[in-house]
Amino acid sequence: MRHLFVSDLHLDANAPATVQRFLRFLAGEARAADSLYILGDLFETWIGDDDPDPVRSQVCDALRTLTASGVPIYLMCGNRDFLYGEAFERRTGVRLLADPTVATLSGQRILLTHGDLLCTDDVSYQELRSTVRSPAFKDRVSSLSIEARQWMASAARAGSRAHVRQTAADIMDVNSKAVIAAFEATATLTMIHGHTHRPAEHLHTTANGIARRIVLAAWDEDGEFLVVSDKNWSRQRVN
Repeated sequence: MRHLFVSDLHLDANAPATVQRFLRFLAGEARAADSLYILGDLFETWIGDDDPDPVRSQVCDALRTLTASGVPIYLMCGNRDFLYGEAFERRTGVRLLADPTVATLSGQRILLTHGDLLCTDDVSYQELRSTVRSPAFKDRVSSLSIEARQWMASAARAGSRAHVRQTAADIMDVNSKAVIAAFEATATLTMIHGHTHRPAEHLHTTANGIARRIVLAAWDEDGEFLVVSDKNWSRQRVN
């Protein structure tokens, strides 16, 4: 079995090279996979399942082509794209995943998460996350016009950039106590996440033993994906 993992692609019309790289990935390496997991921030923004943007529509069509070929795709919401719904699933054939999710792959129980839940030192972000992820907020936003949602998305991007500039880098990284608590609460010893844009592998001492945390790369400069197979795990780049 061969499972692929990506995150933080931030696909957008302003990054055409990244969009084309992802489309090549879907038509190439991903076609030979047993499954594809996208752990958040597939798009720079997603303003609703009725989003008419042509670039995002092109990506949705490519996702549908892959799922129709028999490769299941699982998608987790990120901090940029959390307004997916049932219409998106029907449109693409993609299955939405809760954050966090424990999956059993290649004989291992693996904790999957976007990663922002682990950044508990960033208190202002966690407060905002609790608000925008609530069903009531999603319902209010979804009821707005496309134009209003586009404006809100632009304002949110500007606010996010300002927050990154004004916040210390270590505060926006994961909190080690939150990581260990997540391992112990789910009785897992392997975690895969994105969000931080700091690809690496970390070991943590938990009550259940030494746990491994794998951080996925963002696609802002190159297209890297993680391959999880019965034989080995490896990071690879899109051809």
